[in-house]
Amino acid sequence: MPTPPETAPRPAPGAPAAGLVALADRCVQCGLCLPHCPTYGLDRSEAESPRGRIAYIRATASGQLAPTPAGDTHLDHCLGCRRCEQACPAGVEYGALLLGARAAQAQRQPPPRRERLVGWLLARPPLLGRLLDAHRLLAPILPAALAPALPPPARPEPLPAAAGRPTVAVFAGCIAGRHESGSRAALAKLLGAAGLALELPAGQGCCGAAAAHAGDAATAARLGDANRAAFQGRERVLCLATGCLDTLGRSVDGRAEDALAALDALGDRLTFRPANGRVALHLPCTQRSGAALRRLLGRIPGLDLAVLPDAGCCGAAGLHQVAFPDRAAALRGPVHAAVAASGATLLLSANIGCRLHLAQGLTMPVRHPIDFLAEHLA
Repeated sequence: MPTPPETAPRPAPGAPAAGLVALADRCVQCGLCLPHCPTYGLDRSEAESPRGRIAYIRATASGQLAPTPAGDTHLDHCLGCRRCEQACPAGVEYGALLLGARAAQAQRQPPPRRERLVGWLLARPPLLGRLLDAHRLLAPILPAALAPALPPPARPEPLPAAAGRPTVAVFAGCIAGRHESGSRAALAKLLGAAGLALELPAGQGCCGAAAAHAGDAATAARLGDANRAAFQGRERVLCLATGCLDTLGRSVDGRAEDALAALDALGDRLTFRPANGRVALHLPCTQRSGAALRRLLGRIPGLDLAVLPDAGCCGAAGLHQVAFPDRAAALRGPVHAAVAASGATLLLSANIGCRLHLAQGLTMPVRHPIDFLAEHLA
């Protein structure tokens, strides 16, 4: 499947119109991006393609066209998966272009209230964590009609003490702060078997990707500064959520690492016991560690692994599943069909947004690969 380039796009908070035009002018309108764009595949409309959006961004930034509600809606529909960048022969930095265009768009018209509320909560992980804890306690007694679609997180799990071992830092994030507590403990177990310890620095928070994609450049910058301060002095910062990695990496000066890639480098120190059953593996659009993950899972004796075919973006895409639930569900459909065809009884995915989105409508567990690896540690 296409993966984002190793170099993240330049931040473009509030990019001036001339900057947007310069970025857009690199597009030669060849259309090689179209087969890789999930929204073009969904609608078969040029307005829902990368080159269609680039043409709209250039026209509005240059003053040739006044922004329209229809044009802005097509811009809103973009998932930000950046699959088009992998296919682009002209090297268009679509990620930077999209962030700049959405910052300009937000200045014209703020996002809908529901999206602003979710973004406001994501930027405040302590408050979000308390709400998720309340959800965990109340979910068993709430009527189905009142229970939120979001599954309640498990009880938070503390990390073990370092006990004199070398330490590496871990990024918790916003909603993953609660939902990935068990995965961080699993990562600590795996690192412990390799002779390392994990620490959770105080003062960190949301990576800022959701704010940036909503056009809120100021909030994205503030969250990035907080993470830069929280991880000051740490040589290595491990990240469990693939969707946070690029944004976090810009905040900590490139010191962020995919936790799965870090474990793969330590693979010779890890021994696993055999596994039973068939397991399906979903590779998110944002995952660059697919090969490393397959090598890690390949160390588990007897594992029957079904790597799902690339069906395009699952539709989660940050707040896209909140803003456009029907479109997100349509994009999720082929992934669900691939899971059903695989015959698996467990689905693994390394991105928190993908897991929460894919879990809706599935009866099988959807888990982080690190949980599965830790459970089979010998």
